[in-house]
Amino acid sequence: MSYTDPIHFDFTGRTAVITGAASGIGKLSAERFGEMGANVVLTDINAEGIEAVAAEIRAKGGKAIAAPADLREYAQVESVRNAAMETFGRIDFLINCAGGSSGRINHVTEPFRSWPIEALDWSLEVNLRGPMYMTRACIGDMIDGGNGGVILYLGSAVGSRGGDGGSADYATTKAGLMFGMTKSMAQYGAPYNIRCNAVSPGPVLTRENMANTPTLLGRAAEPIEIVNLITYLCSDQASFITGSNYAIDAGRACQHR
Repeated sequence: MSYTDPIHFDFTGRTAVITGAASGIGKLSAERFGEMGANVVLTDINAEGIEAVAAEIRAKGGKAIAAPADLREYAQVESVRNAAMETFGRIDFLINCAGGSSGRINHVTEPFRSWPIEALDWSLEVNLRGPMYMTRACIGDMIDGGNGGVILYLGSAVGSRGGDGGSADYATTKAGLMFGMTKSMAQYGAPYNIRCNAVSPGPVLTRENMANTPTLLGRAAEPIEIVNLITYLCSDQASFITGSNYAIDAGRACQHR
């Protein structure tokens, strides 16, 4: 088996809510959950993008709906939860993939001391508030459903090692997910058999320039390697794993540069 081969689990009848599903790890996760039999609820601010991905899943025989939302707005987050429950009647997996580097996305080139406050707010709202809102909206139905479940947060190697001024916001928000949210929700969910973990990649070939980021193993990850870990942690094979941050970064978090 090659490291680029997808691994397969049976998620028939279970429902996965996946944020950031219009592109990157979120998109590939949605496709893989659909292929493994799950009902998939795709959410992203890019409505056309998730509509296209959902249509592709359905064309292959899967079950999927698109529920566009700006995760910074709780009313819109709640509409995603409502769409999942009204369509499929249950939520088993919440995969929080939405987020990104505010400096890159908002084209900030100034040193941290001069960063626009709007750029800092974007990072806090999208990378930290969004996953917290999604968890708040979905976990009650996961508890009431009585089926257990899994919540995953997408962290980053930068969340463990810190970043320079240009990525301080990203490192801070990811660390909050990887440790504060993951461990808190693991404790809160445990009595209901709801497990919570974080998956923290290093460079991933969702963008071409990631190939140039140094790692101890001398390469960036293929996206499927990250998604294989996500699906494993959602599977019954990982039923004894909760409250943990899983680095999948080729040693990036322990490099000094």
